[in-house]
Amino acid sequence: MATLTIRDLDDDVKRKLRLRAAEHGVSVSEEVRNLLAEAVGKKPGKRRLTVEEIANLGRKPAVPFDQKQITDEMWDESFD
Repeated sequence: MATLTIRDLDDDVKRKLRLRAAEHGVSVSEEVRNLLAEAVGKKPGKRRLTVEEIANLGRKPAVPFDQKQITDEMWDESFD
């Protein structure tokens, strides 16, 4: 396997990649690998189910929640 280093990545892009990876339950590296694979027409690797997808397996959640809000709150708390 090859290694790729990306320099001068916009801070907002990096933040959005981290949020997207958290939503998919994977590392940022895995999320980027999947995005690059899709971009060149290769089937991406397996991804983990999101919290919402797991909650919806077999039944609807009793209390609806906003996964993005939870992810954003967790992200913000990790840097306090």
